[in-house]
Amino acid sequence: MAVIVSVWTYVATGSFWEAFAWTIATLLILQVGYFVLVVRLIFRRANHVATSQDPVDTVPPLHRDGVWF
Repeated sequence: MAVIVSVWTYVATGSFWEAFAWTIATLLILQVGYFVLVVRLIFRRANHVATSQDPVDTVPPLHRDGVWF
């Protein structure tokens, strides 16, 4: 994605520095979006556990993906 933005900006403006700035901005926006989504997933799981009425198993186990070390 960053390569596409950098090439597109360079072709559109002809400026290496402007393409570099747009690429950095794109990378920052993507990283912040990823962080927000991960935090949202964590809080949604915590909220689901907190509102569960099951007194026996309040925290469900994580599912294994089949990878063994």
